[in-house]
Amino acid sequence: MAGDTKERILETALELFAQNGYLGTSMNDIAQQLGFTKAALYKHYTSKQEILDRIVEHMNEMDYERAESYEMPETEPDGFAEAYLNTPIQKIRAYSMAQFDHWTKEPFSSNFRKMLTLEQYRDPKLAQLHHDYLAGGPLEYMAAIFRKLTDTDEAAMQLALEFYGPMYLLYSVYDGAQDKDSVAPLLDAHIERFIAKVESCYRKDRETI
Repeated sequence: MAGDTKERILETALELFAQNGYLGTSMNDIAQQLGFTKAALYKHYTSKQEILDRIVEHMNEMDYERAESYEMPETEPDGFAEAYLNTPIQKIRAYSMAQFDHWTKEPFSSNFRKMLTLEQYRDPKLAQLHHDYLAGGPLEYMAAIFRKLTDTDEAAMQLALEFYGPMYLLYSVYDGAQDKDSVAPLLDAHIERFIAKVESCYRKDRETI
């Protein structure tokens, strides 16, 4: 029961953070939303920072479990590029679409994204989290993968931008769309075209060796 209560606190706090911002939400706000006294809330979490830290830990746990469930290659840049391209295209597409669903449809992750979007210009620590989870982090990760397939760091970064840029944009498109089901096919078509392009270029490079 204690574990269930702690999880409910995290979910409720994150809903408030997504609506009002992390900085705009107090421990008293969280307690009131839960129907707790502040004293009862403090028995489970001693501060708002502790709640945020546990939210980030939970996000990391979800990321690991999702990658493992889709049987994606190990995410080490030195060996990932070739393994990624040797993974069946349907698996790559399915995992990429799962990532998009994770950030848009899954309530916990979606609220985390919205919180970071709200706070990225107001708090340096939350700005860093936005960078790590949604902006520079994914971009740098993809560039590290594509460095195995390109001649220069600049070319690798261009590929990363080409792949991730539309995905990042579609998060906002999804949030504002009246017909949210119309967004996923756009992403699916983008991923399919991109993977086909990269596979073609990779095979040509291998043939010239």
